[in-house]
Amino acid sequence: MRGLVVLVTLACFATAQHQALIDYLERRLLAIEDRISLWHEQTTRYASELRELKQQMVSQLENLDKEKETLRINLDGVGTRVDRVERELDYLETQNGAQPCVDVDDKLIEQQVTLVKEKQKAKYLKLSDCSDMISSIKAMKILKRVGGQKGMWTKDTSRASGKVYIFNGTDEDTIHEFATVHDFTRSPGMSLSNNLKLPSAWTGTGHVVYKNNVYYINQGEEITVVKYDMRNNSVMDSAVFPLQDHVPVYGLTPETVLDLAVDEEGLWAIYATRENERHISLAKMDTNSLDIEQMWDTNCPRENAEAAFVICGTLYVAYNTKQPGRSRVQCLFDVNGMVTNEEAPLVYFPKRYGSHSSLKYNPQEQLLYAWDDGYQILYKLIMKKKLDI
Repeated sequence: MRGLVVLVTLACFATAQHQALIDYLERRLLAIEDRISLWHEQTTRYASELRELKQQMVSQLENLDKEKETLRINLDGVGTRVDRVERELDYLETQNGAQPCVDVDDKLIEQQVTLVKEKQKAKYLKLSDCSDMISSIKAMKILKRVGGQKGMWTKDTSRASGKVYIFNGTDEDTIHEFATVHDFTRSPGMSLSNNLKLPSAWTGTGHVVYKNNVYYINQGEEITVVKYDMRNNSVMDSAVFPLQDHVPVYGLTPETVLDLAVDEEGLWAIYATRENERHISLAKMDTNSLDIEQMWDTNCPRENAEAAFVICGTLYVAYNTKQPGRSRVQCLFDVNGMVTNEEAPLVYFPKRYGSHSSLKYNPQEQLLYAWDDGYQILYKLIMKKKLDI
């Protein structure tokens, strides 16, 4: 009896194991069926997409064949027209003999050159009312000495603003703002200034203040022009200046890799590249978008150049002379072609202390704001018309 119970128990156990195995196999089969169904759906979708792609490719090839045929017909037509024109030219040459050589009178050439110049002048007057250029420097005024050897100071060049902005040094991020020139001159150092901290450091001395915006140069891996709104204390825009293999603009101010300038016609950029390493280049910029509108390679050399500025579309470059404490503008470039170096008067700066690290023109006052070895200097200019030369 006890043996029978053992046999029954073993049989039940075997049956349970068998049932568990069957259940496991059923689950596996169901999983495999699901995966086969999913694969079948994906295969069907891929096949449908391939058919659609094939139809699109066939349609595009048909269109290309049509366009190819149209192009071939057009080319055949052009070839026929060219042959006709060549035959007509051959006929005209047979009907008209060669023109005799003519000696051109020198006076006639001079008249033609004068006529071209007059047309250029008329075109310039039509495009712009600005035709001023420097005749000489009338006076020099030394306001004070503050800050380091190199820097830049200016006013807002777009309007009659009394505020003065001091950029001390060539790698700083804080502008010193004075309410008036009088406050600046009577301030012990920078104590009466309002400090404006920029979001990044400037490079060199090539900055300007225009329409309540500071345009300054920041050099990292690339040279960037930053437009900073002083009213909102925010960066309005920035643009990488399209310079490859740049070199310092001025031989005597190597910290300045790009020099911005403002005149009656807007914003300019003065720069130099390794490709044109011996000379200075000029670009016109859009004050809103900072886009480059036009670029020129000038004949003004970088060697012994201190600084430069722009007046009425004419670039003036100041150079150190062999005479101690003297410099002069001995190269200019007029983008309108109205004035050349041979026609321009020599402009000498009065005796100074060291070397100009910056020269900024204010078209509202017709003054040059100069930084000379830590001295802040004003130059009063005498102007004349380009067309009077």
